[in-house]
Amino acid sequence: MQILQDNLVYRFADGALLVEALTHKSYSNEQPGRAIACNERLEFLGDAVLDLVVSRYIFRRYPDAQEGELTRIRAEVVSEKGLAVVARRLQLGRYLLLGRGEERSGGRDKVSLVANALEALLGAVFCDGGFEPACNVAERLFADPIAEAAQRKHGLDHKTHLQEITQARYALVPEYVLVCEDGPEHRRHYTVEVRLADKPLGQGQGTTKKKAEQQAALLAIARLTDSGE
Repeated sequence: MQILQDNLVYRFADGALLVEALTHKSYSNEQPGRAIACNERLEFLGDAVLDLVVSRYIFRRYPDAQEGELTRIRAEVVSEKGLAVVARRLQLGRYLLLGRGEERSGGRDKVSLVANALEALLGAVFCDGGFEPACNVAERLFADPIAEAAQRKHGLDHKTHLQEITQARYALVPEYVLVCEDGPEHRRHYTVEVRLADKPLGQGQGTTKKKAEQQAALLAIARLTDSGE
């Protein structure tokens, strides 16, 4: 625990919050007769804190970035995969309190467990010290991943970019529908429409379905970014 706090550059005034942040429900469930809180409530709080902290940081750090780009960066950084990368750098898994089943199944290195524990940890810092200390901890942990995500802005395909935007804004995944397929067998031509909750966002065309889907996604991104829908 001391090493973990050193790595966070934060000292807990209430050590019980730190313990709670590291307690998985599998451990709590295996303590009959003892009311031991698991980290799910702190995870809920930490998720909201992290969204705000990262949003504020990238808003200030990238003043020329448009809304769609800011949304993409945030979505990539605070995704389960992104959180797990930061959690593993902290070696967070070694500090978790796990039940016997989770211990045997390799829970200390599970993406979902360490990602959730990191959110819970930030929630605990927020409860212990307030918003600014939580900001300081989160910004130290996520500054490099944010910079890396910003540099990858041209590396993501349009479908991935669109999905990150729609998941971040609406918690929905876009659907691609083949509208038309024509042309001779050796020169097929496809028209694909991308929809969100059955609402059309854009149509793309191409000599393959994948190309048509990418074009549709690009048009949808432009529509969402320009209109603020």
